[in-house]
Amino acid sequence: MTRYRYYTATSLDGFLATESDSLEWLFRQDIDEQGPGNPEEFIAEVGAQVMGATTYLWVQEHEPDWLPQMPTFVFTHRELQPANEHVSFVAGSPTVYRTTFEQAADGKDVWVMGGGDLAAEFATAGMLDEILVSIASVTLGSGRPLLAGAFDLALQDCARNRDFVMARYDLVGPMEDA
Repeated sequence: MTRYRYYTATSLDGFLATESDSLEWLFRQDIDEQGPGNPEEFIAEVGAQVMGATTYLWVQEHEPDWLPQMPTFVFTHRELQPANEHVSFVAGSPTVYRTTFEQAADGKDVWVMGGGDLAAEFATAGMLDEILVSIASVTLGSGRPLLAGAFDLALQDCARNRDFVMARYDLVGPMEDA
């Protein structure tokens, strides 16, 4: 069964990026790429990915060779150019595209790549099963939040990878009293 998994990194104070959408803080952290939470093992389980336009544009500008060669759906209302033949642009609620995402994933998982607003939309729609977050040894003070909204989570696993705490949570659901 296809799982929807939010795999990301955050500062200790809960920000994915700075106010100016920079991820430079992330690349200054020490990590063992083959250690706990390594991206290669995660990506092997993924058949499609979804992301917001800000994430897509940042990857295009700063890490253009990084975009995995798999079906990629970018939520946007902007007119953007696809980086390759795998990129499609969508708009609206994630629920409208659920069948499309799952067919594209072909029995594997869907990676909800970010940002935090998009991940919250998936969570609110009941389309987020797991959050895998690398928590860095840095605070940013402000920026783009890890997850916009109030949700109950259940910690399933955690490990240390040099400057990061790697945590895996199941999403229980929206907080009832938030």
